[in-house]
Amino acid sequence: MKVEVSRSGGFAGITRRWQADVDAQPDKDDWIILIDDLPWDEIPAEPSEPDRYTWIIRIAAPDQETTRHEAALPERDLTGGWRELVDRVRECGEPVKRDA
Repeated sequence: MKVEVSRSGGFAGITRRWQADVDAQPDKDDWIILIDDLPWDEIPAEPSEPDRYTWIIRIAAPDQETTRHEAALPERDLTGGWRELVDRVRECGEPVKRDA
C-alpha cells in the first residue's frame, strides 16, 4: 500500500508531494492501524484560506491502480492522526519530483 501526501498553496502556490510504501516500513502494522482509524467519512467541507496550505492525502488500493481513500484538508484541520500520518510520510517517504 502506498500513501501520497501533497501540499499546495502558500504564498508561492507551489505543490510538493511525498510518498511512502507502507509495506516497506518496519512498523507496517502501526501504519495500517493509523490509516484505518482516520475519519475518512467525516472530512469537513470547509473552504481553504488564502495563502494557507491545503493537504491532500491519498491511500492507494492494494492493486496500486485505484485510490482506497482520499482526503483534502486545509492546514487548520491537519491535526491528530491526520498530522501524524503526514509527518510519517514526510519523514519516512520520498519526495516526488514535479511533473515537467
